[in-house]
Amino acid sequence: MPDSQPQPPRSPSPSGSPDRGSLLLSGARLTDGRTVDVRLHGGRIEAVGTAGSLTPARTPGPGTRVDLGGYLLLPAPADPHVHPDTALTADVPGPVSYEPEDVQRRATEAALLQLGHGATALRAHVRVGDVTGLGALTAVLRARRSLRGLAELTTVAMPRLLTGVAGADGLAMLRDAVKMGADVVGGCPDLDPDPAGYVEAVLEVAAEHGCPVDLHTDAVDPARLARLAAMAGGLRPGVALGPCEGLGLLPAEVASRAAEQLAAAGVTVVCLPQGGCGAADHPDGTAPVRLLRAAGVRVAAGSGALRDVSNPVGRGDPLEAAYLLASRHGLHPEDAYEAVSTGARAVLGLPEVRVEAGFPAELLAVRGDRLAGALSLAYSRVVVHQGRVVSRTSAVREYGDQDGGAADLGLPRQGRGERGGPPS
Repeated sequence: MPDSQPQPPRSPSPSGSPDRGSLLLSGARLTDGRTVDVRLHGGRIEAVGTAGSLTPARTPGPGTRVDLGGYLLLPAPADPHVHPDTALTADVPGPVSYEPEDVQRRATEAALLQLGHGATALRAHVRVGDVTGLGALTAVLRARRSLRGLAELTTVAMPRLLTGVAGADGLAMLRDAVKMGADVVGGCPDLDPDPAGYVEAVLEVAAEHGCPVDLHTDAVDPARLARLAAMAGGLRPGVALGPCEGLGLLPAEVASRAAEQLAAAGVTVVCLPQGGCGAADHPDGTAPVRLLRAAGVRVAAGSGALRDVSNPVGRGDPLEAAYLLASRHGLHPEDAYEAVSTGARAVLGLPEVRVEAGFPAELLAVRGDRLAGALSLAYSRVVVHQGRVVSRTSAVREYGDQDGGAADLGLPRQGRGERGGPPS
């Protein structure tokens, strides 16, 4: 019998997509060890039952059932910190082009790469002002429209200067960016001659338009960070800071006090375990996540640079970010994955996802039977967005024959739990 009964939708799909019909995910393993069938309908999880207990809601046929035997089914990750306007430019000879067509092409390709990794929602930090004007933002907004139905892409407008005479144009352009469709107000106060004034200007624009705030800071100055937390405290719909890697360089007592101030202000910290996005002095990009979590700070993880000059080998893979949080920074695999899924979705203002009836059908299936193994060797993946499969990646590992009779041992070709081919 089903152990999670059908429930009515709690809210409409975030993108307002039409009903996409029914899809049955059969034989998937959950992190609690159960093997289940999951039926999706209208962009939501309609029912979850023991394996073999559910059938498609309509006549079975092509596209109505996906066999996930040997796969672990998880809430889909999201990425709260990407830079699509500079992505994939590390090997470009000569100056990088910011022509709208080139930026749109890069942004679309980068989003599809990250969708293949499992990220069904992305927050794009886009520079406005200077030589790019509003052209890069226009291009990323076009990419967002072209990706509709595949992935959710929201944008952060990032001016360089906002204070003094030099910042007047940046402030005007920031307001224009929000009117154009930027979802979030952001930037890097550390680069402005008056960081506190920069933050004040950002918060003012955000309050005018009811936008979230997402700021870049290395957080090496505890006094400046304390002022920022005090100014941002209680702002709705919310404030995110990142990557805050400088907190790890402060004395433990000072860092702990800063973490408590961030927690009291309700600020989320977005770290970048796969590498920073321009902070040459602190290329790791990872804040002291255990200290922050212990203080009650919500921590999410993003990817940062994707093969640009800041990180020529950036992968933009949420599972790699979770792997690094677990392997290098001491988080349990479940907590590490939470930082790229539930925590990341919360930063984006998206509803929580659980593999339970009534929740959004935003899911990632990876080969393996345990989360730790999936974070280690997550090569084969099936990505579900708004209740339909939007990406598949299948990896097959084979070994040459040996005279020692290794084949007689009956070992699986792809590791434990990875028998069989790609899902149908």
